[in-house]
Amino acid sequence: MTAATENWTIASAADAARARARLARLLADAGAPALDRARFLAALGARLRRGLAAGGTDLTVTAGAGGELRVALGGPEPWQHTLVCPSPVPGPPPGPDDAPLAEALLDADADAETLLTLLTETEELLGLHREELHQTNQGVLALHAELEAAALAQRELLDAERAARAEAEKARRLLTFLANASAVLNASLDHEDILRRLPELLVPEYARHVDIWLLDDERTPSGERAAAAVTAARTGRPQHAGPHPGELPGVDDLPASALSPDRPLLCLPLGARFVQGVLTLAAPGGRFDPDTTVMLVELARRAGIALDNARQYEQHRDVAEALQRAQLTELPATRGLDLAARYLPATRGLNIGGDWYDAFSQPDGSVLAVIGDVTGHGLRAAVIMGQLRTALRAYAVEGNGPARILTLLHRMLRHQQPELYATCAIARFTPGEPGVVWAAAGHPPAVARGPRGEVRVLEARPGIMLGVPMPYTYEEHTLELPVGSTLALYTDGLVERRSAGIDAGIDRLAQAIGALGGADLVDLDTAADALLKPMLHDSEHDDDICLLLCRTTQE
Repeated sequence: MTAATENWTIASAADAARARARLARLLADAGAPALDRARFLAALGARLRRGLAAGGTDLTVTAGAGGELRVALGGPEPWQHTLVCPSPVPGPPPGPDDAPLAEALLDADADAETLLTLLTETEELLGLHREELHQTNQGVLALHAELEAAALAQRELLDAERAARAEAEKARRLLTFLANASAVLNASLDHEDILRRLPELLVPEYARHVDIWLLDDERTPSGERAAAAVTAARTGRPQHAGPHPGELPGVDDLPASALSPDRPLLCLPLGARFVQGVLTLAAPGGRFDPDTTVMLVELARRAGIALDNARQYEQHRDVAEALQRAQLTELPATRGLDLAARYLPATRGLNIGGDWYDAFSQPDGSVLAVIGDVTGHGLRAAVIMGQLRTALRAYAVEGNGPARILTLLHRMLRHQQPELYATCAIARFTPGEPGVVWAAAGHPPAVARGPRGEVRVLEARPGIMLGVPMPYTYEEHTLELPVGSTLALYTDGLVERRSAGIDAGIDRLAQAIGALGGADLVDLDTAADALLKPMLHDSEHDDDICLLLCRTTQE
């Protein structure tokens, strides 16, 4: 089928109505969708009205073989539209005058009803869509609220985590400080040193200032500190005093009237077995932090233990030193022999009580010079040293020589004190004889200086230590000592250092003895001081020291 075209002249509203009705019927017969027909006819009606307003228009309708319907309007506003129908348009389009006006209007009403029906359905569909959209919006709002609540909960969890981390870091910092401070306090056995270190540790981070009151001190706390410190000492409990209650764990609050209102104080008792004093801290800020207060209370407890240990050590050391000095011999005055001795207690640690020297005359007129060192320290070593000294004198009274005396001491110590050992050196000076007879039991070698300054270290085999669990017989040795010669007997504390071996210390002592001259050779006490000065100037000695000098003179 070929395309069929027909031109219509639209000169009146009736022509426009009939044309619109004919096209609507034609499109309906061709199966055009109602919504497409309604849109097309609405657009066509608007164009026809504008054409009539302009004085009329021409309408060209062309029906194609493939179901196409092309409509074109002439006039001052040309318009063209093509509508594709599912079925071919049947026959040539009828002219606008083929149907009466009433029929055309009915056809237009039918289209209007169809359009209204479509609009109603569309409105219902839109209503459903609006309801779905509303429900979707409600769901979105609910989801948004849930997301907001989840975000808030997450923020709260993060804040809680940060707070927990801050608390953990604070606890770690306090525990680290407590451990380090405890190590510092327990490293010293000097109570004065402990009391000096406490303010250094606490100011300014944990206290504005620190005051320490010891109960045996004549000075008593004054002013605002008095009530809190005395209460802490009397009750043995930490006390807080300030303008407002501190409500600190394990701490009692004193009435605000006990203080000036702007200085919170924390008074902590010092002592383990009993209260020795009170540590008073002024708050570094407006108040004391509860967690920090727990740490401070524990630090005060540990400081009290350190003070107790220092006091016990000092008492033990003082008793050992007093016992040691009580048993040291007053050197005898003999013809042909000058003697000088020095005893220095250890400056660090409890290394007191094992070293001794002795000098006394035997029945035959000879003089025994003795130096010894008991293993171990403290009161027990001092007691054993006293026993050895007494036994040695008893064996000497029987006329025994140095080697025999050491053999008897070795036997006694093995049986009576099997877990203790000792070193010892004995030198016997006999009037009228130019030499010295000596024997040693594991002791550092003596050093001899001749009258012309020549120095010799007596390196003969010294024998085993006294008390070693095995039988042993010591040997005697003889050394020529012309008049003016000096023999130095000493304990290992004089020559032994942790940073160097004992041999290096013996070499230093030999050099110092060789360097003696002038007044040091005239007075033996001066010589003893001159020897100690170069031997001890480089470090504190952590062992007690004995030095016994023997110088041969004209009778």
